[in-house]
Amino acid sequence: MAATTIVDMALWRAFHRATTTVVAAVVTASILSAPWTPVAGTAPASGTDQGYGWPLSPVPSVVRRFEPPSQRWLAGHRGVDLAAPAGSVVRSAGDGIVHFSGQVAGKPVVSIRHPDGLLTTYEPVTGSVREGASVSRGSPIGVLDSGHAGCRSACLHWGARRGAGASAVYFDPLALLGLVRVRLKPLQPGDG
Repeated sequence: MAATTIVDMALWRAFHRATTTVVAAVVTASILSAPWTPVAGTAPASGTDQGYGWPLSPVPSVVRRFEPPSQRWLAGHRGVDLAAPAGSVVRSAGDGIVHFSGQVAGKPVVSIRHPDGLLTTYEPVTGSVREGASVSRGSPIGVLDSGHAGCRSACLHWGARRGAGASAVYFDPLALLGLVRVRLKPLQPGDG
């Protein structure tokens, strides 16, 4: 009976690994083939094909990368910080409608709702656009202010999310530009 149990366990492990591999392949295929239905925490796989671009010109350097928290209620960095001098023109990363332009907790913020349901945010930006206005990729939406926490000089905090409130899912906006690779992690130590 012990030999049967060992064989059963070996078969179970093989079945589990095979199932895990198939599930990972299906998830990866769905991410790559359906860019407008992203998995939580990921962005469309080919953002530049979908009409997204940098919110600053020339292409800025990334001062601080996206650092999502392990739990939604913990502290984290839910966007990227892009280096630029105060007074730089900030542009919409894609076509959309101005969702908000004003102050949030004393900081000037502009947010754009895109046709695919994504919301991009830009701060600290004194908006030159009004809520409800249509914007195109590259349209000026405001001017960069100084004073973003964590930046030695001025920088733009650029964020992206799907949903709102408790259901909001933040992701790395650099994925909109095709600059983020999706990597699958092993489920258990030793899985290759």
